[in-house]
Amino acid sequence: MPREGKSNLPTASKYRQVELSNLRRGRRGKHHDLVQRILKELEGVPAGSALEIPLADVAIGLANVRSAVHRGATANGIEIETLADGKNFYVFKKAV
Repeated sequence: MPREGKSNLPTASKYRQVELSNLRRGRRGKHHDLVQRILKELEGVPAGSALEIPLADVAIGLANVRSAVHRGATANGIEIETLADGKNFYVFKKAV
């Protein structure tokens, strides 16, 4: 039974509607440009070698860059491994 005093008429929407086909579905996080540069350079690294990324050049910290690079590599179907010491972050393709 409907409640008394309440109208069943639709109210004016506060937000506009958009078609889903017009929306970008991919995630472009704040570290996107850095991750894309790293993955692009990693393409040319031969097996048995790694990219050496100075942590001083990465303002986001080791944990954040490691997570971002792993997310980006997974999204691109690249299997990687990472290592770090006190000054550098290393990224290399996983041996098959």
